[in-house]
Amino acid sequence: MATKDPTAVERANLLNMAKLSIKGLIESALSFGRTLDSDYPPLQQFFVVMEHCLKHGLKVRKSFLSYNKTIWGPLELVEKLYPEAEEIGASVRDLPGLKTPLGRARAWLRLALMQKKMADYLRCLIIQRDLLSEFYEYHALMMEEEGAVIVGLLVGLNVIDANLCVKGEDLDSQVGVIDFSMYLKNEEDIGNKERNVQIAAILDQKNYVEELNRQLNSTVSSLHSRVDSLEKSNTKLIEELAIAKNNIIKLQEENHQLRSENKLILMKTQQHLEVTKVDVETELQTYKHSRQGLDEMYNEARRQLRDESQLRQGSEDGLKEKNEIIARLEEKTNKITAAMRQLEQSDNDLLTQTRTIAMSLVKCASSDTQDQYKLVKDISF
Repeated sequence: MATKDPTAVERANLLNMAKLSIKGLIESALSFGRTLDSDYPPLQQFFVVMEHCLKHGLKVRKSFLSYNKTIWGPLELVEKLYPEAEEIGASVRDLPGLKTPLGRARAWLRLALMQKKMADYLRCLIIQRDLLSEFYEYHALMMEEEGAVIVGLLVGLNVIDANLCVKGEDLDSQVGVIDFSMYLKNEEDIGNKERNVQIAAILDQKNYVEELNRQLNSTVSSLHSRVDSLEKSNTKLIEELAIAKNNIIKLQEENHQLRSENKLILMKTQQHLEVTKVDVETELQTYKHSRQGLDEMYNEARRQLRDESQLRQGSEDGLKEKNEIIARLEEKTNKITAAMRQLEQSDNDLLTQTRTIAMSLVKCASSDTQDQYKLVKDISF
């Protein structure tokens, strides 16, 4: 009898555990009917199984202080192969409290499940076997067909919703142990499970009916309140309608009265306009006659003004000639006066000379006769 390869048996066992874990998680999540959290047991076992699958055939990497065997290395490689995975890698590295590579790997798996991208991330990893050979032995699960099968099974997890709190969870010190009791069940357990499922379904239906009844009661109460409110509103509207009808009647009476008054005012206004029109025509005729008389008076006054202007112009011309003649006469008079004054001055000078000559003659000829003296005296005076 040929002995089976132990690594092949390990891969088969892990593949079967992955199938059971993924199938159980999907079925329980769909029956659960709500978003899964970190405390959900099937979800916890799924992460433990995935951790064992990723650890299978992992090479031991020597570090400065010790030997290191962790799955964070290949998972960190995903962001280089799949650009959309850069965000999840950065988020894992920024999480506080994670001190070990294993803790970061566990956080990476949880974030990938919440993003519903775990199958996509691991698919791009397993097709790069030349890069995986740096982290895994040739017989590792991720290097063989079993890895591709598991990745195909992970696509089914996209139908579930998970809300996992990664930030406050201690992922460094968790011990990953597979609980086989969740998958190894006898007939009695299966019957109990079916009964529990039926009971849970009945309770869910009962809760649903009670909730529906409560909602219906609430709806009926709100409808009663609304009917009461509508009745009150209807009564109020009827009262307002009656008041509005009375107001309409009053307004119609006032409108009729205002129309009568308007007709009367219109008649009086027309009569007043006719009288005013006659007065205006009379005043217009009077104005025309007055205007004609004023025009004649204006023309006559203008003619007289023109005649007076001509006469004044002639008088001014004669006056100017007289003034010129007077100016010339005054100029001649001034000249004559100056000549007379000059003649008088000449006479005075001549008389003074004559007197001087006479006095000289008197002094020089003291023996002159009486006739000569008389002549000199006459000349002197």
